[in-house]
Amino acid sequence: MSVREIKIIGNKHTARNIILRELDVIEGQYLHRDSLRYYAQSDSMRLSSMGLFTDIHVLADSENIDGVIWRIAVKERWFIIPEPVFQLADRNFNVWWNEQNRDIRRIIVGATVRHKNVRGNLESLSATVQVGYTKRFGLEYLKPYVDRKQKHGFLLGFSVAESQETFYNTDSNKLLFVHTADQYILQQTEVYGGYIYRPAYATKHLLRLAYKQSHVEDTIVSLNPNYFQNRGNKMQWIELSYRMEHNGADNWNYPLVGTKFIGQFISRFGIQGMNFQSFATVELGKYFQVAPKWYISTILRGRLSFPQNQPYALRAALGTKFDYVRGYEYYVVDGSHFGVLRFNFKRELLSLNIRKIPLKYLPVIPIRVYPKLFADAGYVKNNEPGNSFLNNKLLFSAGIGVDIVTFYDIKIRLEYAWNHLGQKDLFLHLNSE
Repeated sequence: MSVREIKIIGNKHTARNIILRELDVIEGQYLHRDSLRYYAQSDSMRLSSMGLFTDIHVLADSENIDGVIWRIAVKERWFIIPEPVFQLADRNFNVWWNEQNRDIRRIIVGATVRHKNVRGNLESLSATVQVGYTKRFGLEYLKPYVDRKQKHGFLLGFSVAESQETFYNTDSNKLLFVHTADQYILQQTEVYGGYIYRPAYATKHLLRLAYKQSHVEDTIVSLNPNYFQNRGNKMQWIELSYRMEHNGADNWNYPLVGTKFIGQFISRFGIQGMNFQSFATVELGKYFQVAPKWYISTILRGRLSFPQNQPYALRAALGTKFDYVRGYEYYVVDGSHFGVLRFNFKRELLSLNIRKIPLKYLPVIPIRVYPKLFADAGYVKNNEPGNSFLNNKLLFSAGIGVDIVTFYDIKIRLEYAWNHLGQKDLFLHLNSE
């Protein structure tokens, strides 16, 4: 039977063609009756990944003798979302709580006002203002489609940031900080633009060109002459990057089934304070459902960087951002090359939708809870590790934890991990893996 018509209701702001672009089904397509449920679930997951709707229902009405009527009912989110910023300057909650003594001066507060669906065409316009440990202001505009076939788009943006404290070196796999009371010790500027090509649902390409600049006070240079090259206090460069994303998972932000791939190649052309640098990064995630409500995932991340000898400011590998081996949250491991492998075995313990919420754009609050077992392994290559003892060694850990996923893609992870040093602790993270 063929899909005679696709009917969409509830999209008061979102353009019909934007929704049709995401579907696995098109009008006129022939579908076997046994496959209707599969395609309905597929379209529901695809629409959920857009991040525009709080409630989605897809129904294949096959009772009509002339063909299938594909019925889609959605409830739109609040597109103008004031996202409060409450971040810790430190790498994670445990470092702030235990090593920085819960210092409230190391908190970053502010807000990002983001319109996620300007004119109903999936355009995004955002402004960010932050104060506290780091002051930052940024603007970004994203237009995913500029053509009728909805394959080509672009983005533009800039940001400026300044801080009175920053880390300047690594000692025994710990960051060393310096603070100034009367001036900003670190200032950063970035201006960028990008071209987006999305030929099909699952694959997206981004070509990005940026000008970046970092400036530090002489205090940093005196403490670490290799912070930038040539004992300078300023680094400027042009950055050209290519990124490819393949979304073969049920949910990009918290996948349970499918494949997720991100590949990136970046070249940095130094103007001042650095030479040429080129590196490639990869992330590959495989997600399986092994039984009803039981899931297994493996995630591989890695980076290769050339040449290996770079200024200290460009050597960050494991521990400073989102790449780390669980159980080593108190450490940083610098280097040019690294790899991390993660394994998770989890079960869906709770899945419910709290309805009848007296808010127009939040009629449903979903709550998902996943207890899990996990194991990680990682390695960082560094030709000049100094007194850091975790470089050039296999790092491995294991543990138990629980993931909590709720509305607007909020994710909370509690993980109790043991590492190869015999250390163990309970760690809190507010992001995905």
